[in-house]
Amino acid sequence: MSRRLTENKLILVKRRTRLQELVVRYNTVQQAQFYIERMGADFSDYVQEDQQYQQALELTLFQLQQLGRVQLLDREHVPSFIFGPDDVVVVLGQDGLVANTMKYATGLPLIGVNPDPRRWDGVLLPFEVKDLSLLVPDVFARKRQMRDVRLACATLNDGQVLYGVNDLFIGRKTHVSARYELSYSGRSEQQSSSGIIISTGMGATGWLKSVLTGAAGIVSLAGGSEARQSLPDLSASFDWNAPYLYYSVREPFPSRMTSTELVFGKIDGEPLRIVSQMPEEGVIFSDGVESDYVEFNSGISATIGIAQQRAHLVI
Repeated sequence: MSRRLTENKLILVKRRTRLQELVVRYNTVQQAQFYIERMGADFSDYVQEDQQYQQALELTLFQLQQLGRVQLLDREHVPSFIFGPDDVVVVLGQDGLVANTMKYATGLPLIGVNPDPRRWDGVLLPFEVKDLSLLVPDVFARKRQMRDVRLACATLNDGQVLYGVNDLFIGRKTHVSARYELSYSGRSEQQSSSGIIISTGMGATGWLKSVLTGAAGIVSLAGGSEARQSLPDLSASFDWNAPYLYYSVREPFPSRMTSTELVFGKIDGEPLRIVSQMPEEGVIFSDGVESDYVEFNSGISATIGIAQQRAHLVI
């Protein structure tokens, strides 16, 4: 006997618009408008974005309610939400919201919906609201293809675990140099830097790409085009499901006490290990969300590798 659609549970993840964030900060729409226009910006763009998102949210909610049991979930509650093993997750974009939801909804089908295709390109938002009525039943029936996404995982010696869909950052909260010991593949060194970026295949076109682009520009000026061509191009080979990571040390500083030999590499087969030497303000956060972090102060060690869990993006 087949299951009725109404027996399936759909988790609809939404976010605040820029206008809603301004109202939280300035209490009223009028005060928000006064601030934006005083700065010379176009307030009408904030209003139009908000209206479009609210319309998309209303229509998405209506369509999903015809297909199953729906629970509406705000972005800020995603980290503490307990997803069920049979839930289907629908994220009303942008891309960042999809990525941030993935790490808490591993193993579940995730549908990225673009609320405003004219405004957002949406690499992780392959669908529009109008697609849901036909798409969701196919997902329930397991007739849709899904793209696997590998996550990075930081495991601390105090038992805490943090996942990253795009990347992990390890360093200081401020611009003060981070101090730590980095070990990989039988080699270790003391380092002082602006922090370490650990990138997944999905994140290869994001933060890691910007780091490599900056390095390529410096090398090109210092050593010419031949030196620039020697830098790795990860865009074609680093797939979202790649079973490895890359690490890059930002602005490593050589001194009598610190070295700069292990500043870039592939984490493949064995994990990267980092021991904090920062008395305070050491952190590890993922996917650019600085508020969602674990403390990484003196005495704490982190083991970095590929997570066992995978995210599943419906395509």
